[in-house]
Amino acid sequence: MSKLRLGVNIDHVATVRNARGGSTPDPVRAAILAQEFGADGITAHLREDRRHIADADIDALMDALNIPLNFEMAATDEMQKIALRHKPHAVCIVPEKREERTTEGGLEVAREENQLAHFIAPLREAGCRVSIFIAADQRQIDAAHRIGAQVIELHTGAYCDAHAEGDFITRDAELEKMRHMSTYAHSLGLEVHAGHGLTYDTVQPVAAFPEVMELNIGHFLIGEAIFRGLGPAMDEMRRLMDAART
Repeated sequence: MSKLRLGVNIDHVATVRNARGGSTPDPVRAAILAQEFGADGITAHLREDRRHIADADIDALMDALNIPLNFEMAATDEMQKIALRHKPHAVCIVPEKREERTTEGGLEVAREENQLAHFIAPLREAGCRVSIFIAADQRQIDAAHRIGAQVIELHTGAYCDAHAEGDFITRDAELEKMRHMSTYAHSLGLEVHAGHGLTYDTVQPVAAFPEVMELNIGHFLIGEAIFRGLGPAMDEMRRLMDAART
């Protein structure tokens, strides 16, 4: 199997910074360190309310990084303009609600297919690789394929939540669903990524899917970095990912 890529989401370094105000800890510094420690890409989600990542962070990340930036964003005119101005390597379209603490589910592509098709067309024309963050559901995968997305990112949150709650029947059912939908999406020519809530305890079954090319992990790695440092936290995640592939 091909080597699995690790994308590091640095949103929650900005969450800590914004809790007090000021300029530290700097999410851009975290991204540069992650790059030095072997990350294959950096993910940053610029939300409408700017609760963590700020516009200046995106400016600085574009200037500082030598690895791909995955720009997570809602399908709004404001975010499209920002993406078209910066032209990051990848744009991941995610659902977004002001009241949510984190992204709670996948995008409803099938319900908004026509709107999303028109929304992503200029991004593709600008050279951005368009990814759609969705649940492991064939209807959503088919819609993502029809609108011209090149990548889908499977939402692993339900699987991770069930594991944390000790609901192993649901956990295994969610894992099996992701396994089948990874194979199905790959058969359509879509590149498959996965992420949301992955930890050392949950990463290996997902990393073992041969069709999954990239995992995007943030909150857990930033939390572990408090105790062991970002480099060692990433090293352990990479070790587990690589072991699952072999």
